[in-house]
Amino acid sequence: MIEVLLVDDHEMVRLGVSAYLSIQEDIEVVAEAEDGTIGVEKALALRPDVILMDLVMEEMDGITATKEILAQWPSAKILIVTSFIDDEKVYPAIEAGASGYLLKTSAAHEIADAIRAAYRGEKVLEAEVSEKLKNTLSTRTFHLHDELTTREREVLQLIAEGKSNQEIADELFITLKTVKTHVSNILSKLEVEDRTQAAIYALKHGYAK
Repeated sequence: MIEVLLVDDHEMVRLGVSAYLSIQEDIEVVAEAEDGTIGVEKALALRPDVILMDLVMEEMDGITATKEILAQWPSAKILIVTSFIDDEKVYPAIEAGASGYLLKTSAAHEIADAIRAAYRGEKVLEAEVSEKLKNTLSTRTFHLHDELTTREREVLQLIAEGKSNQEIADELFITLKTVKTHVSNILSKLEVEDRTQAAIYALKHGYAK
């Protein structure tokens, strides 16, 4: 079972999401929290597989809670699920280290699929959010990608398309170990911390099809 912690200050949202996830054979909501402060406490105490994190809450917002959790538990998988898609909300959430960013308008099955993807270590960015990120970053100028090799650019494009390391290996006919080496080199050359930030970079520079 994929154990999930649900952090949201709206009780009806928690009830709705919990009700849907309760009928999934592979997902279990093990705890809920009505604000970021309690969310941090429960996340660190329970260490669930995936955390669903609201963005705007009174006691502690989702970005701050995400940073606090990851500061003490770097491998935590946190999905931001919110109604907000403003520029000042999306990028800071991803930059904070969230595993993905979904809108509450997403279908219930999309949230369940996102949980499974995050559990597998994949990054989740809804199409509308990806487009917003490209607009958000339109004023930023980067030249770091000039250092990438042709193969690394191919790998970066596939990262931007949401492919896992194994899928990249299969598509490019290279070993999984080689893919991991390329990913490590890409993160280093682009001066980013994870695949999500690399994907954001790639989207901004037109690597995604």
